[in-house]
Amino acid sequence: MHDERTPVLVGVGEFSERIDDPEYRALPAVELAAEAARRALADTGVRGPAGAIDVVAGTRQFENSDPFTPAPFGRSDNFPRSVAARVGAEPRRAVLSVAGGQSPQALVNEMAGAIAAGRHRAVLLCGADAASTHDHLRKTGQPADFAERVGGQLEDRGHGLEGIVTGMIALHGLVEPASQYALAENARRARLGLSRADHARAMAELLAPFSEIAAANPHAASRVIRGVDELAERSGENRPIAEPYLRYACAREKVNQGAALLLTSVGEARRLGIAEDQQVFLAGHADLRERELLDRPDLSTAPASVRAVRHALELAGIETDELSTLDLYSCFPIAVFTICDALDLAIDDPRGLTVTGGLPFFGGAGNNYSMHAIAETARRLRARPGSFGLVGANGGIQSKYSAGVYASAPVRWRESRSAELQAAVDSEPAVEHVQRADGWARIETYTVRYRHGQGVVIGRLERDGRRFIATADPELLAGEQPIGRLVHVRSTDEGNLVTRERPAARPAEFRDAYEHLEVRRDGALLEVVINRPEHRNGLHPPAHAELDEVFDAYFADGELRVAILTGVEDVFCTGDDLAHRAGGMPWWMPPRNGHAGLTARERLPKPVIAAVNGAALDGGLEIALACHLVVADPAAEFALAQARSGRLSDAGGLVRLPRQIPPKLAHDMILTGAPMTAERACASGLVSRVSEPGKVLEAARTAAAEILAAPPRAIELSLRVLADTEDDPAATGGPHPAHDHLALCPDHLAALRAHTGGEPRNDT
Repeated sequence: MHDERTPVLVGVGEFSERIDDPEYRALPAVELAAEAARRALADTGVRGPAGAIDVVAGTRQFENSDPFTPAPFGRSDNFPRSVAARVGAEPRRAVLSVAGGQSPQALVNEMAGAIAAGRHRAVLLCGADAASTHDHLRKTGQPADFAERVGGQLEDRGHGLEGIVTGMIALHGLVEPASQYALAENARRARLGLSRADHARAMAELLAPFSEIAAANPHAASRVIRGVDELAERSGENRPIAEPYLRYACAREKVNQGAALLLTSVGEARRLGIAEDQQVFLAGHADLRERELLDRPDLSTAPASVRAVRHALELAGIETDELSTLDLYSCFPIAVFTICDALDLAIDDPRGLTVTGGLPFFGGAGNNYSMHAIAETARRLRARPGSFGLVGANGGIQSKYSAGVYASAPVRWRESRSAELQAAVDSEPAVEHVQRADGWARIETYTVRYRHGQGVVIGRLERDGRRFIATADPELLAGEQPIGRLVHVRSTDEGNLVTRERPAARPAEFRDAYEHLEVRRDGALLEVVINRPEHRNGLHPPAHAELDEVFDAYFADGELRVAILTGVEDVFCTGDDLAHRAGGMPWWMPPRNGHAGLTARERLPKPVIAAVNGAALDGGLEIALACHLVVADPAAEFALAQARSGRLSDAGGLVRLPRQIPPKLAHDMILTGAPMTAERACASGLVSRVSEPGKVLEAARTAAAEILAAPPRAIELSLRVLADTEDDPAATGGPHPAHDHLALCPDHLAALRAHTGGEPRNDT
């Protein structure tokens, strides 16, 4: 049935403490995990198993799960080795997993495969969180130092947040899991046709048995039995979090819990003297990843999660009715409903849907909850020879799912087909979505973030069905069923906004004053000066918005004919204000019309001159590239160096630069970030004129005066032809494209005749 390399789970351990316990010690996560590891080693029933451990793999803690959460009291620089040292293990390999609730089961699946392949003898898995202690110490002002410098080899796999929290999702406020899961929960409610009250009761009926199991679990963070009525109704304790979730429906993150598992092979277990009835086998396993939230065809389901569970059962060769125990990850009800709906499991299944009490009551939101579920599953299976148990571990926003089917009787190791199944998931068509949404639309799903008083909507545009995300007034989402409601969405630089009616268009007019610009009118000439010298004229969202507004007004003003853009002091523009982004400021949507309100406009109908008085770097160069003329001071320099710092030139520079200067020279600037002087820029065609030192604005005004001397209609038509033929290779030969435009624009033709005294010439 199995060979010497068959992986087995031989030791499980848990440890916890609560602030109100008489023996409470305010232990850091490392100590919680180490105590759990000691118990896992003792659980093997033999002495000295630590000497066989050649790998220690750990899950991440809250303070190490994303780049933004601080570690208020410090942390170990090598969590797995800190734990290993405390239990007397000297592993040759230490691993720190990616973030996500799937991590414990994913590590079991991975390390069991490595043992089966003969790469490892024994693997200690461990994890812990001390979020409750951190909160207690902060509130009471007690000092603590949990920092450790261990050093040594560490395979840190990173946070693993790719595809989970995207810029568009964060921009619209969906930075906490409850809001994103609520979107799926409400979509499921709509699919099933449930009323708000019926849905609230269904969630309460699902969770009430969980609280009963947690009440009997010595490691549970909350050991209070909650009835259906209490769970379904709002109260001071059961306050609303994100529609439709009340507090008791959400995972409990304030815990002090640690868990550990010891994996080895049948042969190594025999060598160590571990009894056969102590061994639990991994009969089936799978690891799959769901598509990004906005790509998913049906927001109410998570098919990758279902496929993972089904494949694990398939490998084990059993059906769901042959399972003795189940533990379905329960950060929010939708994660449990998803599996129950697909596998036809009743929410009151007599076996129970959790062995611990679940995340709302047992606790453990974060990365290590399922290690507790695996430990309890193993204990229950040992007590029932020949039984099977399922652990479903979910991470992200139903993004990553790892499933394991455990058996108390020996089974042979079988490789999963997760890679094949993942390819099938990835090959399915994604829903097309749009960053900026404008027009009539219908609500596809929604939530209300009560703490922030903000509604969030995912919808579909009526005209083409593309999906978008937007914010909304919570009152718009009132009523029995907002889903399917016709609304109007408009895009702003702060994100998309949904309203009941089409809002009035913003008037294109100048303000009396601007915070980040100086704007001057001189007859038909407009001068715009970027005025952020303390940031080297780098642009942040408010500055971009002001420039966008100014150029809207310029293009709409019938009296203005030429604009000059420059910067104060000796800097033109250094692109995005990176200090603003690094300072933890909110995510923002790139301006509708691109950087400075210029780079993404379909066309600039009036001339814009860049007066480059100093550095035009990165986004600053991209702005200059979008202008019709570039007049430069001899001391000016130009560079497109984003790639050198791991960023992308995303405002048109990668396209415009090779079109305006020789391609090889453009490639050199883009790939190396090498700067270019004004003299060389002029010789290569990037700059149209170089002024005398310190006279760049005067030179730009001279160029503007020369443009103003030409007939306005001729300038307008010339710009239109230039824009329309910019990407057309055929436009370099044959009849001049102006003839087509003249045929389509009789008013332009009449105006040109008036200026030329007859038929327009090809060179007009």
